[in-house]
This record gives sequence, C-alpha cells and structure tokens, in this order.
Amino acid sequence: MKNWLQIGYNKIFLCVLLILIAFNVIATLSENEALLQLSKPLFIPVFVMYYYVKNKYISAVFILCLVFSFLGDFSSVFFSDEQLLQISSLFYCISYLCLVYAALSNIKSLNFDAIVGGYLIVVFAINTYLMYELFAVLKLQIPNGMEVALFGVKSMALIVLCFVAFIGYLNSDTKPSILFLAMALCFAFSDVLYYISNYYIYNWSFVMLDRILHIFGLFFLFNYIIELNRKRKKSLVELRVSSSDNALA
Repeated sequence: MKNWLQIGYNKIFLCVLLILIAFNVIATLSENEALLQLSKPLFIPVFVMYYYVKNKYISAVFILCLVFSFLGDFSSVFFSDEQLLQISSLFYCISYLCLVYAALSNIKSLNFDAIVGGYLIVVFAINTYLMYELFAVLKLQIPNGMEVALFGVKSMALIVLCFVAFIGYLNSDTKPSILFLAMALCFAFSDVLYYISNYYIYNWSFVMLDRILHIFGLFFLFNYIIELNRKRKKSLVELRVSSSDNALA
C-alpha cells in the first residue's frame, strides 16, 4: 500500500476517474440496459473509498449531499422508469441544495463591485430563461405533471447552485472556488443532457456525455472537499502553534 501511494495520490485519483469513464463508455456503446443501470451507482462508492485512503474527515453537509446523490443514482436499480425519474429527481434536488448551503457557508464576505454584480444578474437571468425554454419543450413531452414539477424544482436548484458558484469564483479566485464552479457546470450540463436523451431525442452520444460530465462533476466535488480539508488542517495547525506560543508567553 505504501509503494502504491508513493505514485501520487492525485495521479491515482485521476486514474480512478479514467477507469470509471472507460467503464461507462463501454456500457453506453454496448447499450446493455442492466450494465447502464448498475454502472452509475458505482461512481460515488468508488470515489468515497479512495477518498478515505488519505482523508479521514468529511463534513456533515457533504455526507448528506453524497448520500442523496447516491440514492438518486441507485434508484434506477429498484424502480420503473416513471418512478425512477420522479424519485431520482427529488434526491438530486436535495443533494444540490446541500451543495448550495455548503458554498454559502464558505463565503464569508462579498468583495466585488456593482459591475460584477450586474454581470451576475445577467448570467442568472440568461440561465433562467434557457431553463424556462427547456421546461416549455419538456412540458409537451412529459405526460406526468409531478415529473414536470420536479424538473422545474431541480432546475431552479441547479441554477441557484451555478449562480452561487459564480459568486464564489468572482468573490475569490482560488482553487476551491474554481473546482466548485467546474463541478456545478458539469452537473448542470449533465442534467440537461439527461432530460434531452430521455424525453426529446435519444442518442447514445448524449447518454455517454451525460455520464462523463456526471463523473467529472463528482471528481471536482471530491477535489473541492479535499481542498477544504487542507485549509481546515492548516487552520488547526496554526491554531495549535498560536496556542503553544501563548502558553509559553
């Protein structure tokens, strides 16, 4: 195990990402329904197992996010198509809201001017309009009113997630904020492709791209969590050093 870890934690983490992508490409190209259903629930457990090789701590809000995201992935194994789309949408929506809460809790103060604020409002308005147009198209294709409502709620959660991610990035151009923004965009585009391939036009390339973006979103999420843990450890070390200095004084 020590020799394996000497290769480099980040490099092995990247290898895990590439293996998951390759597995899902094979599942998509083979068009094996059972393999497609069982492949997606593997994402989070595989990342979690490797994450805990070197990182023993994860905050409660991220645990909730990962649990609900896993339930959204895993629901495809137990439920029929109509039930799946409703239940998985609800689980994903809760996981996105957990991420919004996590991001907001890490923004201590806003440091951008009125021009940047206006830019954020324009971006939010454009994304809301695009989601509304997609909602109008899917409303004609989706027979179930509950699924239409869940799509609207989940879409708003994604828009808020991306908006908060942009705020975090423009407020502080740091590695964690960049990772969080990349994660939010991956989840947003993956969700759009998911609905397009299920309700508008099915294409194996859309399904494969949806899965790949979802994997990258989780990859960026775990790297974001790792960066936060590094900051937490650094703060704890500085606090201990400060306490020791005060005790000596």
